[in-house]
Amino acid sequence: MFTKVLIAEDMDDINTGVLTVLSKLEIGKIDHAQYCDDADLKAKKARKDEKPYELLITDLSFVKDHRKQKLSSGEDLIAKLKTDQPNLKVIVYSVEDKLQRVRRLVSEYGIDAYVCKGRKSLQELTNAIKKVFDGEQYLSQKIGGALSPKNDMEIDDYDIGLLKLLSKGLSQDEIAKDLKSRSISPNSLSSIEKRLSKLKIYFKANNAIHLIANAKDLGLI
Repeated sequence: MFTKVLIAEDMDDINTGVLTVLSKLEIGKIDHAQYCDDADLKAKKARKDEKPYELLITDLSFVKDHRKQKLSSGEDLIAKLKTDQPNLKVIVYSVEDKLQRVRRLVSEYGIDAYVCKGRKSLQELTNAIKKVFDGEQYLSQKIGGALSPKNDMEIDDYDIGLLKLLSKGLSQDEIAKDLKSRSISPNSLSSIEKRLSKLKIYFKANNAIHLIANAKDLGLI
């Protein structure tokens, strides 16, 4: 089992739960940080002391306050630590369940597990830690299909263009006219409606505003 683990989580009650899980697994050294910058400093010191962390468990969202942070999100932290220590194992522990973001975290940063917070998430986290230690990947059942080819609707430049136009407040009619004026196909109203409907389903968005918000959260626009 892992012997040295770093937790990045800003909520005290969740920290307590994660600490309980790690303690039951008899992990000797457990450190935690409520700010991503602090987590980065702890990881840097551990590497300098030649006693690096073996596993990072991190949330993705951190509440902003008076402290200015260079690393403002769990994704920023993952990117930084994986650059500094490529062999670091990473488990994301988050309420977010967007398949596109899970897929991107796996493909771009090579995260080892993604556990969705919920009623039975501590048991899932326990299972994830065991799986990752054994060299396996773990995804919560809720987002288990994120890496399946059947759910792999590629987000291409055309989709990004639609989302950008939608974010500017253009109606579907106006988007169709804009695409036609630039000779971009498909540009019919029906094709635009169908594509936006698929994007709403894919990003689990209730409406256009929600769709744009989710796309911005993922850094797509």
